[in-house]
Amino acid sequence: MRAAMKFSKIPTATITRLSIYSRYLEALAQEGVKIIASDKLAEKCGINPAQIRKDLAYFGEFGIRGVGYFVRELLFEIKRILGLNKVWKMALVGIGNLGSALLAHQNFIRQGYEFAAVFDVDPAKVGRRLPSGQIIHHLEELEQVVKEEGIEIGVIATPASKAQAVAQRLIEAGVKAILNFAPIQLQVGEGMAVENVDFTVKLDNLAYHLTMANA
Repeated sequence: MRAAMKFSKIPTATITRLSIYSRYLEALAQEGVKIIASDKLAEKCGINPAQIRKDLAYFGEFGIRGVGYFVRELLFEIKRILGLNKVWKMALVGIGNLGSALLAHQNFIRQGYEFAAVFDVDPAKVGRRLPSGQIIHHLEELEQVVKEEGIEIGVIATPASKAQAVAQRLIEAGVKAILNFAPIQLQVGEGMAVENVDFTVKLDNLAYHLTMANA
């Protein structure tokens, strides 16, 4: 059945799990699996079957009781819900070690995310063509390039001290969402979608669990 939004406010955790479901469904589709039972999908995803049914219920009715989910149909609907039925153009700001590693990550383009432009302020980098094919633009060209390329997502891989200013420039240039890898919580206006990815926070969580396990 085609997904139909049933609630205006969807929990962030549900959206995160939908992404997980899509990855496993993609792999199943590539293996030629046509139907999968909810408990088998839950086992692969490491999630309770009831949680999968609850997550999907936000968007409509899926699968057949006693049969399971049609893999390709469910994958199509989840991708549509997540907006993965198009290519999202991104601008990367900061071509240091992390920025270079992000550019080399092949999974982005497989999932529909394209680095349409890259930016830096280092004179030694600006104008250089990268192995991935992009030419590094100076940050002063940000607004022009964003408009010309139709870029909607900004990715920040700068030092923390520069990230807030870069975020402001991205917003002023017209991007609609920001993925921030700098170790700082960005302050942005209402309506701007931001995801902060701080690796040290994740490590702190691991350290806590290890500490409690050894207590």
